[in-house]
Amino acid sequence: MKTKEFREMTTEELQNKLKDLRSEHFNLRFSHATGQLSNPMMLNNVKKDIARVLTLLRERELKAEQAKKDN
Repeated sequence: MKTKEFREMTTEELQNKLKDLRSEHFNLRFSHATGQLSNPMMLNNVKKDIARVLTLLRERELKAEQAKKDN
């Protein structure tokens, strides 16, 4: 997914997506270890998506803290 698509999601949706991505990453790692993974690049793509989601969640957290300080 693109970052733009993640930015359109709510925080709750991002947290759910993060759970799904971590589960998918686990399954891909397991498949890779057993030699059943057909496209190893999928591992890298999922890891990058996880990083994107975590970055967006942190940005929102920092923005909320800054708004709290400004008030």
